[in-house]
This record gives sequence, structure tokens and C-alpha cells, in this order.
Amino acid sequence: MTKQWTAARVGLFAESVIREMTRLNNLHNGVNLAQGFPDFDAPAELLQAAAKAMRDGFNQYAITWGSPRLRAAVAEKFAWYNGVEVDPDAHITVTCGATEAMMAALLAIVDPGDEVIIFEPFYENYGPDALLSGAVPRYVSLNLGDPECGFDPDQLRDAFTEKTKAIIINTPHNPAGKVFTRAELSLIADLCQKHDVLAVTDEVYEHLLYDGRKHVSIASLEGMAERTVTINSMSKTYSVTGWRVGWAIIKNRDVTNGIRRAHDFLTVGAAAPLQEAGVVALGFPREYYARTAEMYRRKRDHLLGILTKLGFRCVIPRGAYYIMTEFDALSSADDVTFAHSLVKDVGVATVPGSSFYHDPSMGRRFIRFAYPKKEETLAEVARRLAKLRTTAKLKS
Repeated sequence: MTKQWTAARVGLFAESVIREMTRLNNLHNGVNLAQGFPDFDAPAELLQAAAKAMRDGFNQYAITWGSPRLRAAVAEKFAWYNGVEVDPDAHITVTCGATEAMMAALLAIVDPGDEVIIFEPFYENYGPDALLSGAVPRYVSLNLGDPECGFDPDQLRDAFTEKTKAIIINTPHNPAGKVFTRAELSLIADLCQKHDVLAVTDEVYEHLLYDGRKHVSIASLEGMAERTVTINSMSKTYSVTGWRVGWAIIKNRDVTNGIRRAHDFLTVGAAAPLQEAGVVALGFPREYYARTAEMYRRKRDHLLGILTKLGFRCVIPRGAYYIMTEFDALSSADDVTFAHSLVKDVGVATVPGSSFYHDPSMGRRFIRFAYPKKEETLAEVARRLAKLRTTAKLKS
């Protein structure tokens, strides 16, 4: 009998649709509004700090769970911004980006057969991460027709069972731009404590907030610091998505040790000179974060204007830097066909909405645009999308 050479676990999920759309974009010379990365430089002082760290000899392995200076900087910022004081030696693990932090955290806390609750739509890595760790995902829907993208509290309560081990939260949210309210997080916190469940919260967009929304870390709520893994990174706030420097924080030595063990054998450690540069980034004055949020608010409004004028029905993001849109007025095709046609025939890459749902049919009328782009890039997007007014190629 011929053996199956690939493991069953990799058959549980498909290749990243976001990265696939980037490849299609490159093939067709498009403007990439699929993958969430800026097309402008990081702050000059941050780039200078990275070069200086390399010249100063930070070119070999750092301590596996992170440079002491970076962990101290993370702890200081977590205290002033997120409202939680932690021990950088006992509670923080530096990882190769937030993506690895999420994987290491789930490997550390989930046993095969445990259930993990995930809000959907969700960032496409969460489902595969849960499956790779042996978890059984249970999904709770966000209502994209609601201006706040709320959820049904009863559906959330019903999702908690005796097998639930963790709940994944993403605020501000990718792809919907939802910012979870204190009341919503308090309900989640109450359920976590009632059912003895851990929260794993992805807060990489914590500073990208609009329309008066405020970021609340669930770890700051009473009784949650010891049962919340807070995941973050340098990527989005400091425009260095390619650096892959992130971290996981939990005020619990046992869980921290578990995360560190998983991290050690996943990647050993994040890039040493970039960790040292991260110390500079985390020390930026607080005005930097307000300026960054205002910059992205302008980009959001610019793209919202373009899309609305063309007939897209937009979910207005209150945070992060993505816009989910319904395209019913433009095409009767499904999301994959429409997104592929958009990049091939118009030259703008987006992400099919079905990639953000466990049941693809739930996202068939949506595509996602990313807007961390220069103003001239968004102007070019407007020029290209104007073809939608006259082309019949996207109609079916």
C-alpha cells in the first residue's frame, strides 16, 4: 500500500487567499489592496535604529524569549496604554510576529479536542491555527449590517461549553474594523471566568482607532490579567510588517512558560537587531500614535468615498485599516470570481470575503480592501476602479 506522504493536518485548510491575491496582483501589475502592508516607509528614526543595532553587533541570537531591553519596553508600554502591569522576565515572550505568537499561544494552552471560540468574519489564520493545535473551532457571528458589527450575546453564551478552552478576540478587528466595547468585553470576561476559559486577544491594530472609539484590553478587566494572552507586534503601528517582531503577554508564569517552550521549537527567536530597534519604536512620544491614527482616518475616508461613489456598500471601519464591502450593485458573480476579475481586468487586488468565514457561502457577497497606502496610490485606485462604470466584464 502506498503511503500518503502529506500529513492529514495540512489537508484541513487551504493556502492563504490573501497571499494568493498578492501573487495575482504581481502577475497582473495591479495595485495591491489585498495584503495589509503600507507602501510607504517606516519612521526614519526606526530604520536608523535597526541599522545602528546591526553596526553595534546585535547580529547573533537574542535570548530565545526576547531581548531584555525589548521586553522591558513592552512592559512599560503595556502599563501606560493597556493598563496592566507585568513582569518582563516572567510574563512576556517575544516572537516572530503576532502570527507566531498566536500559534505558540494555542499550542501552549490547547489539547486535542478542546474547543476554541472564534468571532467571524475572522483573520484567516485563526481557523488553521486552531486546527493545527488540535482544537475544535466554534464560531460566533459578527453582524456586518450593524454599524458597530455587534454579536448576539445568547449565541456567544451558547458557544461556551465544558470543552471550551479559549476564546480568540481581535480588536480592532480584521477584516470588519469592529472595535469591541467595554460592555462586550465585560460579557466575554464574565463568561471566561464562569467557564474557566482563557482569552487570546490579538491587538495589533490597537492604535488605529477612528470616530472617537477607544481601545480596551480585556486583560485590564477585573480577574482577566491572569487568564488573557495579549498578542501584539510592531508590524502595523510602526509600518514594518516585514520585520516579524511580535510578543505574547500573560500575567501567568505557567502559561508564559508554555508559550516559551512552543516558541523555542517553532522559531528559536525573532531577529536580534530588529528587537533592539523595537525599543526605540516603543519609546516614541505619545503624539506619534495620535498622528498615525489621524493619517489612517484620512486614508479610510478617501477610500470610502471612492468605493461608495462606485456603488459598493461599505462596512465603515471604526479601527484597523480594512474596508469590507458588498458588491451586489456591481456584479452578480461570487466573491472569488469578482475579486479575480477585479485584479485581472481592472488592476486592483482585493480579498474575497469567503476567506474570512468557516462557511464560504457566508462571505460570497463581500470583498475586502486594505488602505495603508500613499495618497497617490489611492488616487490610482480611483482611476482604475472608474472602469467599473463602463466595463461589462465583471457582470455575469
